[in-house]
This record gives sequence, C-alpha cells and structure tokens, in this order.
Amino acid sequence: MILDLPQWLSNILGFAGTACCIIAYAYITYEDEPNRYLQHGLNFVGAVLLLVSLMVNVNLPSIAMEGLWALVAGWGLVKAFLSRKRA
Repeated sequence: MILDLPQWLSNILGFAGTACCIIAYAYITYEDEPNRYLQHGLNFVGAVLLLVSLMVNVNLPSIAMEGLWALVAGWGLVKAFLSRKRA
C-alpha cells in the first residue's frame, strides 16, 4: 500500500476511472468527429483515478500503464489547447 485510503473508496475510484476510460472509448467510436477535449479529458481523469486506486492495491505493471495513459491523454489535451490558440 502506497496510499492510505479505505479499500471501499479505492474501489469506487477505480471503478469510476474505468468508467471514464470506457466512456471515452465508446464516445470516439460513436462520434464521427469527437470533441478532443472530452476524449482526452475523460481518458486523463480515468487514468488518474485508476492510479489512485492502484496506489492502494499495488500492481506495478498497471501503475506503469496508467501513468503512461495519463501522460498520453495529457499530451492530447495540450495539443488540443495549442491548436485552439492557433486557430
């Protein structure tokens, strides 16, 4: 255990993070022209929530994956903001 949270709260945060990532994937599959802020924002929030959950239920490979997922989603958000400023 890296983070001292109650197990029930860790599970709720993990399920919420999973829901965010699945909703983001369903959204980009459903929409022909998805909103990049919504897509990357949901992925970022989902990855962060899953990372918090994984700090209680430690699984190093999953922590690495979610950390990278958050970095990629953050990069996508930065690109979306920068392209908006240029337009």
